[in-house]
Amino acid sequence: MISKNGNFRKLARNDKFRLEFTSFYFTKTTLLVNSKLNPKEYPFIGLFQNFIEKSRSGKRLQPNGKRIREGTINSYVSAEKLLSRFCQEKSYSLRIREEISLTKREREREHLYWKRFYAKYSSYLHDDLKFFDNYTGHQFKVLKTFFNYLNKETPIKPGFYHRQFYVRKEQIPIFALLPEELRKLVSDVHLEEKLSRRLKETKDVFVFGCTVALRVGDLVSLSKRHLKVIDGSYYLAVRSQKTSTDTLVKLPSYCVSILQKYRFKGTQLLPRFNKSNLNKSIKKLLEAAGFVQEVDLTRERRGETIRLSPKAKKKVRFCDVASTHTMRRTAITTMLCLGMPEQVVRKISGHAPGTKEFFRYVLIAQAYLDQEADKVYRQIAS
Repeated sequence: MISKNGNFRKLARNDKFRLEFTSFYFTKTTLLVNSKLNPKEYPFIGLFQNFIEKSRSGKRLQPNGKRIREGTINSYVSAEKLLSRFCQEKSYSLRIREEISLTKREREREHLYWKRFYAKYSSYLHDDLKFFDNYTGHQFKVLKTFFNYLNKETPIKPGFYHRQFYVRKEQIPIFALLPEELRKLVSDVHLEEKLSRRLKETKDVFVFGCTVALRVGDLVSLSKRHLKVIDGSYYLAVRSQKTSTDTLVKLPSYCVSILQKYRFKGTQLLPRFNKSNLNKSIKKLLEAAGFVQEVDLTRERRGETIRLSPKAKKKVRFCDVASTHTMRRTAITTMLCLGMPEQVVRKISGHAPGTKEFFRYVLIAQAYLDQEADKVYRQIAS
């Protein structure tokens, strides 16, 4: 990158990018300009920071031409912090080498270098930081995205050693209310009477979310412009922030009644909550509603199932694991359990065709339908 006299090396491919990166790197770190660097190597963290800046500025786009979402960029920033922490705590030197400049023996060493990195970084995430498979897998997914970016969009071609990074996934249990439980929450007058004002607002938001199947980001952003009245029926017309898919959801009478409560309170359709406070309030609401049945809470680390139990409690209750995600999961489960066709539910929920996550809801709904069918058959046989 830099010769002994301090001038940039003249390289065959895209000197403009190299000058741009070098300028960026030396303004972002304390590395001295006269440091002796291996001309075949690039500092990994510097390149990764450049990758983040390109994503944030819009110079790097999604394959469909859209800008990278803010949530995705935040995950890149978190990944960079974890990598920097790993390098510091483990005294690990992380760098990128151009494959084209390597000999056959050096390529074999490079393969072993990244194989060892995968093993050490996996061990660090699992054993030192106690992360579960989903989060660990996400970190390697980000790294694979970064390597693909280097290979496709920059003159620095590190090769495809990242293909040996295994992205682990785990099946996190889906906790959702069954139709009869949601029905109780909607119609229980006695519960309404004993709730505080804020918990009543929580109940309204929760019931509404358990009906329309919106992602929580879309739900808390609902305003009056999303409400349509067609031939006396009320609809929500929403474009998903995450997938940019449009949905038109017809609202039942109890949801219309909820909206009527807040029709004079600004442009928002529902009471305002931030996500953290809404999570806490949902737990309190469901505890007050009596949803305290014990649940089996498990996660996976290196593919092995780990049963979780709070230190201060003897058992994990449904209300303890409930969150904003419970609303969307309940809505999808309810629609399927009550016989709505899968393709219609997909359209409402915004799931893409063939999504594996969606089939988990189908299995839950089928188990519920089998249970209801057994009740009928027992009555016939008795």
